Amino acid sequence: MRVDVLTIFPGVFPGPLGVGVVGRALESGTLELCAHDLRDHTDDRHRQVDDIPFGGGPGMVLKPEPLVRAVRAVRAADPAVRAILLSPQGRRLTQEVVRELAAEDHLLLVCGRYQGVDERAREEIGEELSVGDFVLSGGEVAAMVVVEAVARMLPGTLGSPESLQGETFSGGASDVEPPLYTRPAVFEGREVPEVLRSGHHAAIEQWRHEQARQRRLRPRPEPDPRSPVPAEPGPLTSPAGGPR
Repeated sequence: MRVDVLTIFPGVFPGPLGVGVVGRALESGTLELCAHDLRDHTDDRHRQVDDIPFGGGPGMVLKPEPLVRAVRAVRAADPAVRAILLSPQGRRLTQEVVRELAAEDHLLLVCGRYQGVDERAREEIGEELSVGDFVLSGGEVAAMVVVEAVARMLPGTLGSPESLQGETFSGGASDVEPPLYTRPAVFEGREVPEVLRSGHHAAIEQWRHEQARQRRLRPRPEPDPRSPVPAEPGPLTSPAGGPR
Protein backbone atom coordinates (compact mmCIF):
# COMPACT_ATOMS: atom_id res chain seq x y z
CA MET A 1 0.00 0.00 0.00
CA ARG A 2 1.07 3.59 -0.66
CA VAL A 3 0.04 6.50 1.54
CA ASP A 4 0.70 10.09 0.49
CA VAL A 5 0.37 12.81 3.12
CA LEU A 6 -0.18 16.46 2.22
CA THR A 7 1.05 18.80 4.96
CA ILE A 8 2.89 22.04 5.66
CA PHE A 9 5.19 20.08 7.97
CA PRO A 10 6.50 17.15 5.89
CA GLY A 11 9.51 16.84 8.17
CA VAL A 12 7.44 15.32 10.97
CA PHE A 13 6.97 12.14 8.92
CA PRO A 14 7.55 9.30 9.43
CA GLY A 15 8.14 10.31 13.06
CA PRO A 16 6.84 7.56 15.39
CA LEU A 17 5.69 5.62 12.32
CA GLY A 18 9.34 4.85 11.63
CA VAL A 19 9.66 2.47 14.58
CA GLY A 20 8.01 -0.77 15.67
CA VAL A 21 5.81 -2.84 13.39
CA VAL A 22 4.97 0.10 11.11
CA GLY A 23 8.65 0.93 10.79
CA ARG A 24 9.31 -2.64 9.71
CA ALA A 25 6.49 -2.39 7.18
CA LEU A 26 8.16 0.71 5.74
CA GLU A 27 11.53 -1.03 5.59
CA SER A 28 10.11 -4.12 3.90
CA GLY A 29 8.07 -2.16 1.37
CA THR A 30 4.75 -3.47 2.65
CA LEU A 31 3.90 0.18 3.26
CA GLU A 32 5.15 3.16 1.27
CA LEU A 33 4.76 6.57 2.92
CA CYS A 34 5.45 9.85 1.15
CA ALA A 35 4.93 13.30 2.70
CA HIS A 36 4.38 16.27 0.36
CA ASP A 37 4.96 19.91 1.28
CA LEU A 38 1.83 21.93 0.53
CA ARG A 39 4.01 25.00 0.04
CA ASP A 40 5.53 23.38 -3.06
CA HIS A 41 2.19 23.99 -4.78
CA THR A 42 2.07 27.74 -4.19
CA ASP A 43 2.86 30.27 -6.91
CA ASP A 44 4.10 33.28 -4.92
CA ARG A 45 7.57 34.00 -3.60
CA HIS A 46 6.37 33.88 -0.01
CA ARG A 47 4.89 30.38 -0.53
CA GLN A 48 1.73 31.45 1.27
CA VAL A 49 -0.79 28.70 2.02
CA ASP A 50 -3.21 30.62 4.28
CA ASP A 51 -5.21 33.84 4.31
CA ILE A 52 -7.79 35.66 6.45
CA PRO A 53 -11.37 34.39 6.27
CA PHE A 54 -14.04 36.27 4.34
CA GLY A 55 -16.61 37.69 6.74
CA GLY A 56 -14.04 38.13 9.47
CA GLY A 57 -13.32 35.96 12.46
CA PRO A 58 -10.26 34.66 14.29
CA GLY A 59 -7.45 32.66 12.77
CA MET A 60 -6.41 31.91 9.23
CA VAL A 61 -7.80 29.55 6.59
CA LEU A 62 -5.88 27.28 4.23
CA LYS A 63 -6.19 28.69 0.72
CA PRO A 64 -7.86 26.61 -2.00
CA GLU A 65 -5.29 27.06 -4.79
CA PRO A 66 -2.31 25.12 -3.37
CA LEU A 67 -4.54 22.45 -1.81
CA VAL A 68 -6.46 21.80 -5.02
CA ARG A 69 -3.26 21.79 -7.10
CA ALA A 70 -1.61 19.31 -4.76
CA VAL A 71 -4.58 16.95 -4.68
CA ARG A 72 -4.95 17.06 -8.45
CA ALA A 73 -1.24 16.36 -8.91
CA VAL A 74 -1.53 13.15 -6.88
CA ARG A 75 -4.72 12.17 -8.69
CA ALA A 76 -3.08 12.81 -12.07
CA ALA A 77 -0.42 10.24 -11.17
CA ASP A 78 -3.01 7.77 -9.87
CA PRO A 79 -6.69 8.46 -10.62
CA ALA A 80 -7.67 5.61 -8.28
CA VAL A 81 -6.16 7.26 -5.19
CA ARG A 82 -8.60 7.75 -2.31
CA ALA A 83 -8.22 11.29 -0.97
CA ILE A 84 -9.26 12.02 2.62
CA LEU A 85 -9.24 15.25 4.60
CA LEU A 86 -8.67 14.89 8.35
CA SER A 87 -11.63 16.93 9.55
CA PRO A 88 -14.03 17.31 12.52
CA GLN A 89 -16.97 16.96 10.16
CA GLY A 90 -15.72 13.63 8.84
CA ARG A 91 -16.86 10.10 9.43
CA ARG A 92 -15.63 8.75 12.75
CA LEU A 93 -12.60 6.48 12.49
CA THR A 94 -13.48 3.00 13.73
CA GLN A 95 -11.87 -0.40 13.27
CA GLU A 96 -14.45 -1.12 10.58
CA VAL A 97 -13.33 1.98 8.68
CA VAL A 98 -9.69 0.95 9.23
CA ARG A 99 -10.35 -2.41 7.58
CA GLU A 100 -12.06 -0.61 4.71
CA LEU A 101 -9.08 1.69 4.17
CA ALA A 102 -6.61 -1.19 4.44
CA ALA A 103 -8.24 -2.74 1.37
CA GLU A 104 -7.19 0.28 -0.73
CA ASP A 105 -3.98 0.38 -2.75
CA HIS A 106 -3.38 4.12 -2.43
CA LEU A 107 -4.50 6.75 0.10
CA LEU A 108 -3.94 10.51 0.16
CA LEU A 109 -4.31 12.03 3.63
CA VAL A 110 -4.68 15.81 3.70
CA CYS A 111 -3.68 17.53 6.94
CA GLY A 112 -5.54 20.69 7.85
CA ARG A 113 -4.00 23.54 9.83
CA TYR A 114 -4.93 26.94 11.23
CA GLN A 115 -8.65 27.63 11.69
CA GLY A 116 -9.73 25.35 8.88
CA VAL A 117 -9.77 24.64 5.15
CA ASP A 118 -11.40 26.66 2.37
CA GLU A 119 -14.74 25.03 1.54
CA ARG A 120 -13.87 24.75 -2.16
CA ALA A 121 -10.79 22.70 -1.31
CA ARG A 122 -12.87 20.49 0.97
CA GLU A 123 -15.25 19.84 -1.91
CA GLU A 124 -12.34 18.96 -4.18
CA ILE A 125 -10.99 16.40 -1.72
CA GLY A 126 -14.44 14.95 -1.20
CA GLU A 127 -14.05 12.58 1.76
CA GLU A 128 -13.46 13.54 5.39
CA LEU A 129 -12.43 11.52 8.42
CA SER A 130 -12.35 12.38 12.13
CA VAL A 131 -10.20 10.56 14.68
CA GLY A 132 -12.27 11.72 17.65
CA ASP A 133 -14.14 14.43 19.47
CA PHE A 134 -11.22 16.57 20.58
CA VAL A 135 -9.12 19.44 19.28
CA LEU A 136 -5.69 19.14 17.65
CA SER A 137 -3.51 21.89 16.25
CA GLY A 138 -3.24 20.15 12.90
CA GLY A 139 -3.98 17.00 10.97
CA GLU A 140 -0.49 15.51 11.15
CA VAL A 141 -1.03 13.52 14.35
CA ALA A 142 -4.45 12.45 13.10
CA ALA A 143 -2.88 11.23 9.85
CA MET A 144 -0.34 9.22 11.85
CA VAL A 145 -3.19 7.58 13.74
CA VAL A 146 -4.80 6.54 10.47
CA VAL A 147 -1.54 5.23 9.01
CA GLU A 148 -0.69 3.30 12.19
CA ALA A 149 -4.12 1.66 12.38
CA VAL A 150 -4.24 0.81 8.67
CA ALA A 151 -0.66 -0.46 8.45
CA ARG A 152 -1.29 -3.03 11.17
CA MET A 153 -3.97 -4.58 8.98
CA LEU A 154 -1.66 -5.09 6.00
CA PRO A 155 -0.48 -8.68 5.43
CA GLY A 156 3.09 -9.08 6.64
CA THR A 157 3.12 -6.09 9.00
CA LEU A 158 2.63 -8.10 12.17
CA GLY A 159 4.88 -11.03 12.97
CA SER A 160 1.88 -13.33 13.34
CA PRO A 161 -1.50 -12.92 11.60
CA GLU A 162 -3.09 -14.36 14.73
CA SER A 163 -2.09 -11.16 16.54
CA LEU A 164 -5.05 -9.41 14.92
CA GLN A 165 -7.52 -11.97 16.19
CA GLY A 166 -9.23 -11.11 19.44
CA GLU A 167 -7.84 -7.56 19.55
CA THR A 168 -9.93 -4.78 20.97
CA PHE A 169 -12.47 -3.61 18.35
CA SER A 170 -11.51 -6.56 16.13
CA GLY A 171 -15.16 -7.36 15.63
CA GLY A 172 -14.84 -10.94 16.84
CA ALA A 173 -17.00 -12.77 19.34
CA SER A 174 -15.21 -10.82 22.05
CA ASP A 175 -13.97 -7.44 20.91
CA VAL A 176 -12.50 -6.51 24.30
CA GLU A 177 -9.25 -7.94 25.62
CA PRO A 178 -9.35 -10.10 28.74
CA PRO A 179 -6.99 -9.36 31.66
CA LEU A 180 -3.38 -9.96 30.62
CA TYR A 181 -0.53 -11.18 32.83
CA THR A 182 3.17 -11.92 32.49
CA ARG A 183 5.95 -12.89 34.90
CA PRO A 184 6.41 -12.77 37.84
CA ALA A 185 3.59 -15.06 38.93
CA VAL A 186 3.28 -13.08 42.16
CA PHE A 187 3.68 -9.29 42.27
CA GLU A 188 3.23 -7.36 45.53
CA GLY A 189 1.09 -10.18 46.85
CA ARG A 190 -1.16 -10.35 43.80
CA GLU A 191 -1.07 -13.67 41.96
CA VAL A 192 -1.69 -14.52 38.34
CA PRO A 193 -4.97 -16.50 38.14
CA GLU A 194 -4.28 -20.19 38.58
CA VAL A 195 -6.09 -21.15 35.37
CA LEU A 196 -3.53 -19.22 33.30
CA ARG A 197 -0.74 -21.27 34.88
CA SER A 198 -2.52 -24.59 34.49
CA GLY A 199 -1.46 -25.38 30.93
CA HIS A 200 -5.06 -26.40 30.19
CA HIS A 201 -5.61 -24.54 26.91
CA ALA A 202 -9.36 -25.12 26.66
CA ALA A 203 -9.88 -23.88 30.22
CA ILE A 204 -7.66 -20.86 29.53
CA GLU A 205 -9.62 -19.91 26.40
CA GLN A 206 -12.90 -20.31 28.25
CA TRP A 207 -11.64 -18.11 31.10
CA ARG A 208 -10.40 -15.44 28.70
CA HIS A 209 -13.65 -15.45 26.76
CA GLU A 210 -15.71 -15.03 29.93
CA GLN A 211 -13.47 -12.28 31.30
CA ALA A 212 -13.66 -10.38 28.00
CA ARG A 213 -17.44 -10.83 27.92
CA GLN A 214 -17.75 -9.34 31.40
CA ARG A 215 -15.56 -6.39 30.45
CA ARG A 216 -17.59 -5.77 27.33
CA LEU A 217 -20.79 -5.59 29.38
CA ARG A 218 -19.37 -2.91 31.66
CA PRO A 219 -20.14 0.65 30.53
CA ARG A 220 -17.14 2.69 29.51
CA PRO A 221 -16.12 5.40 31.97
CA GLU A 222 -17.72 8.74 31.15
CA PRO A 223 -16.15 12.17 31.74
CA ASP A 224 -16.48 13.38 35.31
CA PRO A 225 -19.44 15.83 35.24
CA ARG A 226 -17.77 17.75 38.07
CA SER A 227 -14.83 18.59 35.82
CA PRO A 228 -15.50 21.90 34.04
CA VAL A 229 -14.84 21.93 30.30
CA PRO A 230 -13.87 25.43 29.23
CA ALA A 231 -15.60 26.76 26.15
CA GLU A 232 -13.30 27.47 23.24
CA PRO A 233 -13.74 30.44 20.92
CA GLY A 234 -14.10 30.29 17.19
CA PRO A 235 -16.38 28.65 14.63
CA LEU A 236 -17.39 25.00 14.83
CA THR A 237 -14.38 23.78 12.92
CA SER A 238 -10.91 22.55 13.73
CA PRO A 239 -8.00 21.62 11.50
CA ALA A 240 -7.51 18.06 12.54
CA GLY A 241 -9.33 15.22 14.16
CA GLY A 242 -12.31 16.24 16.20
CA PRO A 243 -14.89 18.97 16.46
CA ARG A 244 -13.76 22.37 17.66
